[in-house]
Amino acid sequence: MAEAALVGASAPETQPALDNVLLFSKGVSLNLAADSLVVKDKAQARAHRSKFCGVSVGSAPTEFTIPFYNVLWAEVTAAGVLAIDYANPVSKKHLRVAKLSYPLGDIAHDVIDLWLDTLLARAYELAQRGKRAKVLVNPHAGPGGADKIWEHDVKPLFEAARMPLDVVRTKFSGEAVEICEQLDIDSYDVVIPCSGDGLPYECINGLGKRPDARRALRQLAVAHIPCGSGNAMSCNLNGTHRPSYAALAIIKGVKTPFDLMSITQGNTRKLSFLSQSVGIIAECDLGTENMRWLGAARFNVGLVQRIFSKKVYPCDISMKVEIPEKVDIKAHYKRERTEGDYTTRKEKDLAGESLLSGDSTSSETETGDGLPPLRFGSVNDKLPDDWETASYDRLGNFYCGNMAWMAPDANFFTAACPNDGLMDVVFNDGDISAAKYLDLLTSVESGLLFDNPHVTYRKISAYRFTPRNQKDGYISIDGEHVPFEPFQVEIHQGLGTVLSKNGKYEAAGPLDWEKADV
Repeated sequence: MAEAALVGASAPETQPALDNVLLFSKGVSLNLAADSLVVKDKAQARAHRSKFCGVSVGSAPTEFTIPFYNVLWAEVTAAGVLAIDYANPVSKKHLRVAKLSYPLGDIAHDVIDLWLDTLLARAYELAQRGKRAKVLVNPHAGPGGADKIWEHDVKPLFEAARMPLDVVRTKFSGEAVEICEQLDIDSYDVVIPCSGDGLPYECINGLGKRPDARRALRQLAVAHIPCGSGNAMSCNLNGTHRPSYAALAIIKGVKTPFDLMSITQGNTRKLSFLSQSVGIIAECDLGTENMRWLGAARFNVGLVQRIFSKKVYPCDISMKVEIPEKVDIKAHYKRERTEGDYTTRKEKDLAGESLLSGDSTSSETETGDGLPPLRFGSVNDKLPDDWETASYDRLGNFYCGNMAWMAPDANFFTAACPNDGLMDVVFNDGDISAAKYLDLLTSVESGLLFDNPHVTYRKISAYRFTPRNQKDGYISIDGEHVPFEPFQVEIHQGLGTVLSKNGKYEAAGPLDWEKADV
């Protein structure tokens, strides 16, 4: 932790009338501006001077600013020192805890108390302070190194923000399921996996196995420190795959209602928070497990290896389509982005009608029951009459998602929303030319996949996928390998809870969605 030098103990005899300004000796002052703390302190300003190749450039500044978003905590110590902890961006990849310390001298207690209250109110706004966290560290996530990331990049920020921490290092696959199934949910505000997307999947399914699953999933938020290959949850909710920046986003994160999906396959039922895939995407994910040491680059290697094979995946797909046309999907997205209120949890009752419940629960949820009943039955039941069914002999890729980014720079589901009660699905033929396939996949990074003419994009509430004429293959559920056999999925609006920056995903949305007619 970088300690700021203490300034002289004496202070001006009188405090100015401006409530937002504190004056200290030697010309030092702290000013609460519109969106940042302005620190007028020559000694500290020199430390924040712009550098090029490690060499300070430009004239020596006399002040610097700290965005309120970066302020972690502020208090008066027992020794009468004003201490302010903040997240200092030492690079584009890393934040480090830094501290300002100034003896109060003769500043009146009521003045400093009001100033501190104002600072912390602006720093946290609607976010809960001092979130009680159950932290699960997977030492083997992605390319490894999660332990070091936790100790050096994340833990110091959480501690500076005065977050009570209960830390467990997982030792085997599935341990997080057991932990969350048995967790005292009244003792925590958030569970934070430090891992790839596998551990959030386990945490959500552990909560889903509880007798009080609905209450647990609503009450306890799930957040994510990115330590794996894809890190999709962090990309969407924290807007970053950098661990220290994700930690700051969690500290300042607000509870956000979040849709979850039920997967039935055989006689099993599991929850999915991210995606399901069959085809080239599933193969690039699950077929490159031996390349985890490459990090996110393993997906690109897998694509190159498979894109020229023109492999197809015969199947039958039945869907409950809610919004079939791209122009209407853009309009729906615009309404969600501009009219939605994340503080109100949107749900659907058993009859399928939308209801708004806010922080209060419906009578059905208050009973503490387990997961909600399946509105469309399981994969073993007869298909509903109003579903659309089609056979595909030359399917190249089927991908259904609940979030926008599937990995850094991979915005597959640009119209995805956290709490709209709909899943986004994209699919395409597998016999298109390699050049068109490359164009299709590169359009993911550029954000143009949605409008690509070779891609079908729909909003759905449920579907069933049945492989045909193929004994073996890859089906990926949130990056986890499941048997290659029929499965069915339906969405549960507002079943889960996450932390986000502002109740939205951090993805940009479909191109020109702002111009859509609503």
